[in-house]
Amino acid sequence: MDAALAHAALPTVSHVSIVTRRFADAHLPVEHDVCREIVAERVTIDRIATDNALYLEKEALAAELPAFVQAFCTWLARLPALPDVIHAHFADAAAVAIAARRRFGIPFVYTPHALAIDKRGQGLGDDGLDARIAAERQAIAAADALIVSTRDEAERQVRAYGVAVEGRIHCIAPGVPQRLGGATAPTLVDRLGEMVDRPDLPIILAIARPVAKKNLAGLVRAYAGDASLQARANLVILAGQDDGRSSDEEGAIRAELSRLCDTPALGGRVALPQRHDAADVTALYRRAAQGGVFVNPALHEPFGLTLIEAAEAGVPVVATRYGGPSEIVAAIGHGLLVEPRDTAAIAAACRAIVGDAAAHAGFRAAALANHGRYDWGRYATDAVAVYRDLRRQPALLACDIDHTLTGCTAAAAAFAGWRRSASIPFVVATGRSFAEARAVLAQWQLPEPDAFITDVGTRIMLAGDDGAWRACPAYAAALDADWNLSAVRAALAPLGITPQAEATAGPHKLSFFGNATDAAAIRATLAAAGLSARVIFSHGRLIDVLAPAGGKAAAIAAYADRFGLTLADCVAAGDSGNDVDMLERCGAAIVVGNAGDELAMLAERPGLYRAERHHAAGVLEGLERLGLADAPAIAAPRIAA
Repeated sequence: MDAALAHAALPTVSHVSIVTRRFADAHLPVEHDVCREIVAERVTIDRIATDNALYLEKEALAAELPAFVQAFCTWLARLPALPDVIHAHFADAAAVAIAARRRFGIPFVYTPHALAIDKRGQGLGDDGLDARIAAERQAIAAADALIVSTRDEAERQVRAYGVAVEGRIHCIAPGVPQRLGGATAPTLVDRLGEMVDRPDLPIILAIARPVAKKNLAGLVRAYAGDASLQARANLVILAGQDDGRSSDEEGAIRAELSRLCDTPALGGRVALPQRHDAADVTALYRRAAQGGVFVNPALHEPFGLTLIEAAEAGVPVVATRYGGPSEIVAAIGHGLLVEPRDTAAIAAACRAIVGDAAAHAGFRAAALANHGRYDWGRYATDAVAVYRDLRRQPALLACDIDHTLTGCTAAAAAFAGWRRSASIPFVVATGRSFAEARAVLAQWQLPEPDAFITDVGTRIMLAGDDGAWRACPAYAAALDADWNLSAVRAALAPLGITPQAEATAGPHKLSFFGNATDAAAIRATLAAAGLSARVIFSHGRLIDVLAPAGGKAAAIAAYADRFGLTLADCVAAGDSGNDVDMLERCGAAIVVGNAGDELAMLAERPGLYRAERHHAAGVLEGLERLGLADAPAIAAPRIAA
């Protein structure tokens, strides 16, 4: 939440949406069943519903992931505008982001947490660890960028997955939640006398999930084995919420903690509350600052946010030497590092702080002076700089047919192979009629597209549920604006320019044979008559007169809008003059190597790629440059076959 608010505070950020799963549970706040919650100006929590409305533990979410992916993509498609970037936390969120990028082209950043390979290295594996490692490896490989919190994550943990991350990984330390507001109701500190015999003593505080890797039992053993430490301080452990909904591991760890604490030696010396809230956490940090210490005894800690929270409250720390804490303690200078499996070392470090007023004061001063190095505002600024360098990947391919997909049998076959495994929608955009376009595709054994844009962008053909193709009536209606077919036909008749076959004409298109001079004469005649139309000259001999709202780019935009996409999300591929508008206006464009001289006029721009290969091999070459295809495994000729 703090990160989202910091992002939204930047002038370059228009909105931040925290997206999560929607569910209802009688034991949890009703907010979890609210579709959209406004947190602050430009920050919302958007909850995505699936058919399963129940709360699910983390271990049960994998089975729900496919349904959530589908619901998330549906939600994206209904937004007024697509987000510029998705920042996914954990591998399951990355799987959702991968699906969204596949459909919409939205780039995504991945931030891993508690990577499973490290868990295995600690001997804490379970039956699901192999699947989790595979999911994390996929997320690392697929992400457009990774943001991690520590150098250890960047240089050791992520690289253990054997995936190249050079140029994609960024180390940006997060900030710390602001917890220092005053409590308005009694907290656990006020009730400490109900849990320990000497509530006036300093406290040794630990806050962690009750899982084995957090090593809370190791802290209890360290405290139980040092009578001097017991005489100087009480032990307070917040081990999650014991509400009867815990996982098997959490329940087992809580049971172990209770067993270790339920001894005569520790009676009245340890507080292990079953429930707590944010106010309790704040109050306990403040209490620990009064001569106490915060302990993170984890076997390995990827980052260690609680150590920064402790620093903000002026609490010295004792922390594991493994993972992020080594960097945090070095940066802030507010405590000691220990070997987490050495209980005597943990106890000695706690005693060195609790039992030495001067040492405690020095660590406290460092904490208060240096915790600001971990700041959400700086994190947001650096993260947005990473986002800014990412480009939206095209999410729809619009491709001309003649001399773009056709012309080389081997290249056409390679394109057909790409289509079989492609993950983005594919449409053809051609000057031919629908019947002709289908016939040419069949002749060249090219795959049928998701939609046909025909007649130079004046008709969109869509397949119905029954498999029959029909013209899109909404697009046809849109082309009627400012178009007077009979008047255009009458105005051009005196020019005597040879018309193409009547079958090539349509309600929003007239076609002629002619040269560039003829095309110029048509434009001049229509302008003089005050008639609106688009005149397109292509292949050195074809002239098409279109409704002013028509054209390949307009048709692509109309089709893309069905998926919540814009032209910026599309890649166009073509070879001739009637492809100019889509090559100019789509976010990415591929000009095949055999393109006509008409495309030499295209202005060079980011996203425009002029392929060396000809025909469909040139299309595949461009797609490969965009990361949408593998390098063409063909030696396609560079002249028309």
